[in-house]
Amino acid sequence: MIFNWFKIFIYHLKQSKLFSLLNVLGLSIGIAGVIFAILYWNNEHSYDQWNPGKEDTYMVLNKIGATGDTWATSSIPFGETCKATIPEIEKICFFNTWYDQDIIKYQGQKLLTKKIMVSDNNFFDFFPFEILKGAKTNILKEKNSVAISEEQAQLLFKDQDPIGKSVFYGTANYTVKSVYRVTRPSSIEPNYVFSGVKRDGDENRWGNFNYGFLIKIKKNADPASVLKKMHNVNFVNRTVKDAKESGQTVEQYVKENGEIKIILDQLKTARLHGTKASGSNFPEGMGNLKLLYIMAGLSVLILILSLVNYVNLATASAIKRAKEVGVRKIVGATKKQIITQFIFETAIIVLLAIVFALAIVELSLPFYNNFLGKNLTINGSEFYLQLILIFGLVIILGGIFPAIYISNFETLKVLKGNFSRSKSGIWVRNSMLIFQFGIAAFFIIGALIVNSQVNYMINKDLGFSGDQVISIPYNKPDRFKRTQQYLVDKQEIAKIPGVRDVSTFAGSFGGSTNSSSGFTHNGIFVQPRNVEMDFGFLDMMKIKIVQGRDLSPKFASDTINSMLMNETLVKILNLKDPINTVVTSGWGDEKGNLKFKVVGVVKDFNITGLQNKVPPMVFINLKTLKWNNFNNVFVKVSPNNLTETLEKLKSYWEKNVNPDYPFDYEFVNKGFAKTYEEQIKQKNLFFILNMVVIIIAVFGLFALASFSMERRLKEIAIRKTLGAETDILLKELSKQYVLFCLMGFGIGIIPAYILLQKWLEDFAFRIGVSPIPFGVALISLLCLTLVIVLTKAYQVTKIDVLKYLKYE
Repeated sequence: MIFNWFKIFIYHLKQSKLFSLLNVLGLSIGIAGVIFAILYWNNEHSYDQWNPGKEDTYMVLNKIGATGDTWATSSIPFGETCKATIPEIEKICFFNTWYDQDIIKYQGQKLLTKKIMVSDNNFFDFFPFEILKGAKTNILKEKNSVAISEEQAQLLFKDQDPIGKSVFYGTANYTVKSVYRVTRPSSIEPNYVFSGVKRDGDENRWGNFNYGFLIKIKKNADPASVLKKMHNVNFVNRTVKDAKESGQTVEQYVKENGEIKIILDQLKTARLHGTKASGSNFPEGMGNLKLLYIMAGLSVLILILSLVNYVNLATASAIKRAKEVGVRKIVGATKKQIITQFIFETAIIVLLAIVFALAIVELSLPFYNNFLGKNLTINGSEFYLQLILIFGLVIILGGIFPAIYISNFETLKVLKGNFSRSKSGIWVRNSMLIFQFGIAAFFIIGALIVNSQVNYMINKDLGFSGDQVISIPYNKPDRFKRTQQYLVDKQEIAKIPGVRDVSTFAGSFGGSTNSSSGFTHNGIFVQPRNVEMDFGFLDMMKIKIVQGRDLSPKFASDTINSMLMNETLVKILNLKDPINTVVTSGWGDEKGNLKFKVVGVVKDFNITGLQNKVPPMVFINLKTLKWNNFNNVFVKVSPNNLTETLEKLKSYWEKNVNPDYPFDYEFVNKGFAKTYEEQIKQKNLFFILNMVVIIIAVFGLFALASFSMERRLKEIAIRKTLGAETDILLKELSKQYVLFCLMGFGIGIIPAYILLQKWLEDFAFRIGVSPIPFGVALISLLCLTLVIVLTKAYQVTKIDVLKYLKYE
């Protein structure tokens, strides 16, 4: 019986090659979209799931004040006090929340290495990677110890045993204690783990939030109870003491300065559901939950569209098989057998579609990985189980309705040949066509609005000009001498032909600044970004001064106690006349906090991406403090002979700055463009999916229009005999599809408006949603519909009238 069903299937496949191809291709595109989403979903949800302590390990974050930033760092005394006074905390670990990139030296070899981690000695208690060689426990307990991943051990030591060997990093030699294998994906995937977080005398400084802080609580301990006790540690040891020292009550102090709110992010869920902090949370970053939902939602929507298209085609083509069903019923076939046969045929089509979908995914995966910045592959038992589930769902959703619909044909009616005049099932197909128009409208509107937002971001005036300004890493190891070294190098760099200006500041455009310090003025607590900068930096970047003056070497006080504020900070502090205002800063020395005089107001500019508001900022000169955080030198170059200028800069850098580092640079504008790189990807994603949706919708509309008009051929012949003109016939045949298009558009605009407004909420600087994208989408849909329908309608109006009337 199954063999006969298969022969019947092959026969009808040959009879309707075009529509069979459209069926398989439409389903395969929909299934491919879901496979892409599954691969991304599985990868993001598998972070740290291998870690046996994922449910008991938490990252500690601090939100400073009601409106302040959230930091994924803590202070040393806070962490140590929590460990000593909270019995539920089993272990703690301080670590750098970022990766270093540095030169690793071994016996004359120099290896520029990324993903260098610095941590306390119990790092491997929190991330228990498999140890392949060397010590299994207390790996980093000894001073100047290092553990190396197996890939780096092979690169550096080749076939030698690395255990006990000495490597040079930074300013010291480190002894290799262990070789480990990184388990991926993980929130930390280091190539090297060096012992000894540099505490720089921070053991008693409660205000220095410089260290990533992990805690592991005991089994069955209540995290809410632990969080409450950690808040109490801060309250007793910081809030109460600071209030007493300032001569205020605790209530007054909290009102003016705010209170530190502690947040615990569980390792198990931190990747996707953790609290986004200023700077980095874990070195591997956070997942993009919104993009994940967008990918999953849009892929499911496209699969639904493919299924609707399939059901439409299946029910419409059922007309051609009506007599077959009637004959089978006459010879004794039951309704159940007919349903089973058509579900069997659907299963074959779905199987073919999955094979095509896997081929599409395999061919497109390199581009998809590049889009996401991933290295996804088609493997894993979980993926294949999900694929089997998709197979079953598509058969159920796409096969059962057409099968039941076909099995309900009335035997006598179809054998008489009157089925073609029946209206049975038409309302279902029309409803599905309207639904297809709704989905197409949603995607077209979405693509237009996302494109408008991205164009707005690209073209917005950022408040600075990075034209012909390059950022070059300044790899000097001693940050306390870096300012003096930079000032010497600056004079030499300025002499290079093609160099127009040289300056620096402690931060990067698109990445914010490298530090932040809170202070209170007139009872208002603020946590501004600190910008330690060289003289002339604002002028070089064309950042304007709106009140007062810029910092200048002409004024000796500008390297001692002069400060600039940006407009945002002036507004927060309610300063009507900010010039000459004296504030007590958050920077301190051995004598306490320093007082600064405001000499100018800087016009707001976008240092971070346009997703964020302009932060409050203060500006001081590099020489003002004993330390600084600048990591790059900014050089403005002439566009003439740029290659020659860059070669001379490279030669100077390799000879005088740090010969161990390869010369590297990035144009400032290009660096800032990375802040909306993700949105450009989303724009491209919408464009691609838009094309897919339109193609599937075209398939469905063309097929449905073809079947619908073929059912009306005798009617058209009669109308032509009675003198109907071609234009009248075209109007009559196409008007219902125009109505369906308008109805579908009306359905699609509501979710489009709501969801895209939600998407735009992520941007501090955004476009307004105007009627234009909706109008463009409607006109596009109507034009597309009319082109397809009128083309087919014109074709059927040219029929031979006698062919359809000679038997009447």
